[in-house]
Amino acid sequence: MQTPAPFEYERATSVANALALLERHGPEARLVAGGHSLLPMMKLRLANPSHLIDINDLAELAYIREDGDEIVIGALTRHVELLKSELLAKRFPLFRDAEQVIADPVVRNRGTIGGSLCQADAAEDLSAVCTAVKARVVIRGADGERTVGIEDFHIGPYMTAVRDGELLTEVRIPVRPGAGSAHEKVERRAGDWAIAAASASLWVDGGKIADAGVALSGVGPTTIHLARAEELLRGKAPSDDLFVHAGQIASEDCSPSADGRGPVDYKRHLAGVLTTRALRRAAARALHQEA
Repeated sequence: MQTPAPFEYERATSVANALALLERHGPEARLVAGGHSLLPMMKLRLANPSHLIDINDLAELAYIREDGDEIVIGALTRHVELLKSELLAKRFPLFRDAEQVIADPVVRNRGTIGGSLCQADAAEDLSAVCTAVKARVVIRGADGERTVGIEDFHIGPYMTAVRDGELLTEVRIPVRPGAGSAHEKVERRAGDWAIAAASASLWVDGGKIADAGVALSGVGPTTIHLARAEELLRGKAPSDDLFVHAGQIASEDCSPSADGRGPVDYKRHLAGVLTTRALRRAAARALHQEA
């Protein structure tokens, strides 16, 4: 039987208390909410924290709401709440697209957006979703808060900008007119990690693409931000030829590895096809909003 190494356990009562516990126990302490990524790693002894700090009681970090010209999502918001949110479905429907193909009901009922982003797994869906919508994240520590763009948040495989003694508290997404978004995924079986997935957001103004966000999961060591495809799309009218061209860029700019989910050429092909599909659906939704 696989069992974790010995560890101490404490339950945080507030964000301030969680930060105090992190400071007291040092860099070997880890936060746990859903635990669906951390606990399996502990059982395999790939992670050996000396202390687990349970933050499940921090209701102050569980919310989805509008705040001025942004949608703000608390880090402890569960997948199931992202799935059910009518606000997100209206403003950024790619969240619902993604949540419908993430794991299973058990995981969706307990897993959190903060845990997903902080795990920084390259095959994880919400990192690509947040990259496509140009999200920012709020990180809190003993010295106060700082805000980091999502493109600077993931700094390597399983590595983020959250430092020792800090806590991700919020995701902030700018709301702009003419928005449409979509998420496409191929997996070996329902709820599995992505073989490849593509998230796309378009902002259409006057029949042309004012801005674009495109990102991939599962086809590189980290989430792939397709900046070159975004540059191609800006200023042009939506068209199938344009989206096929962006898909070709996705195939070229990803960096998959061969594994049990498929060879490199297959994953590159999927990245291109899924990017094209996501852009088509995002454009249809954006044009519907503009109309």
